[in-house]
Amino acid sequence: MKRKTFDRLLSAAGAMLSVVLIVAGGMLLWGANFANNQVNTQLKDQNVFFPKAGSPGFDAKKFPEIQKYAGQQMTTGQQAKDYANFYIAVHLKGINGGKNYAETSADALDATSKAGQAALAAEASPDDMDLTAAAEQAQVDADVLDTKVQTLFRGETLRGLLLTSFAFWQVGQIALISAYFAFAAGVVMLLLTLLGFAHLRKTPADAQI
Repeated sequence: MKRKTFDRLLSAAGAMLSVVLIVAGGMLLWGANFANNQVNTQLKDQNVFFPKAGSPGFDAKKFPEIQKYAGQQMTTGQQAKDYANFYIAVHLKGINGGKNYAETSADALDATSKAGQAALAAEASPDDMDLTAAAEQAQVDADVLDTKVQTLFRGETLRGLLLTSFAFWQVGQIALISAYFAFAAGVVMLLLTLLGFAHLRKTPADAQI
């Protein structure tokens, strides 16, 4: 094969690869901007703010990781992740001794069953004040656990949504970094292609490889 033919093919391939990399970079950049804008818009619409520094329920020792966001509106995926993991999660752990929604729900079902049994026992012996008191207390315990179940459900749902926002935002960040690499590789390949075409002009017509 003639050297000129080889150089021409190689330079043409380099030119095509340059175009592909630059186009890919543009698409990745579009995807990154779309993901980031979507997360930013959705979080802004929720109008969630971190508590102000020194406010009740925002002790620096209990929430050290998010003190830097004090008073700020949640607008980024990183903020959503930190709010979910270092604020909501901390509160959820304090609701029922660290138990999650599924565990608390099981406790609530058991408490409801016991309350029903206690109520039946009290009805069977209406004159027994101890049974009546026990039935009332069992119902109170069941109601308390049911309230905790509802609170944990809402809290864990919100936490899950925020972590989903973070995941979507993180995909956008990865796409952004990939776009930069694609653009850089495209520019380098374009320069190499131009050098290849320049070398092509200097190659003797009868040169072989």
